[in-house]
Amino acid sequence: MIQRETCLEVIGRTLGKNRRFHSICVAKQAVHLARLYGADSEKAEIAGLLHDVMKEFPKPQTLTEFERRGVELDPVTRGAPQLWHAVLGEAYIRQDMGETDPELLRAVRYHTTGCAGMSLLEEIIYLADFTSSDRDYPDAGKMRRIVDQSLDAAFREALRFTILKFADMRQPIHPDSLAAYNEVLSRNPPPELRL
Repeated sequence: MIQRETCLEVIGRTLGKNRRFHSICVAKQAVHLARLYGADSEKAEIAGLLHDVMKEFPKPQTLTEFERRGVELDPVTRGAPQLWHAVLGEAYIRQDMGETDPELLRAVRYHTTGCAGMSLLEEIIYLADFTSSDRDYPDAGKMRRIVDQSLDAAFREALRFTILKFADMRQPIHPDSLAAYNEVLSRNPPPELRL
């Protein structure tokens, strides 16, 4: 597995000061959640540090970079540049940094959309990004309290928030987000829906 010092060096080169700070906050929250829920805290820290490694890669060059790396995009992702950094980040970490751990790679790849069949670590990275200490969206504090009480409840609420946000903006909702939401509802329905 990639070493912490290597991750800090890489994000020092690829990210500006604010995005580096965010990545460190996500890594800290990922370690906290990993310890709370029984995941690998070292792997959580690495994924948290690297989750946005390609966030500031120039958008005009990204499609060319996907082609160069042999990355195929589904139509929704192709039309949503805000998702590109996760896909490119996974490719960069695998191809340029030599990481082979599929769970760590998937945690980076799906930290923006979520997906069905996420592992504990993958859900933790998704939620660490959503609830890190630097996040200040409305209800951020409430989401941090929820994630400390129930990973399923926090995952459900974070997906719901994301889906409603995109619906309100009349933008496509990624099928992976819908699949993740449907799956988390089926395994643990909200209390008001239990029969």
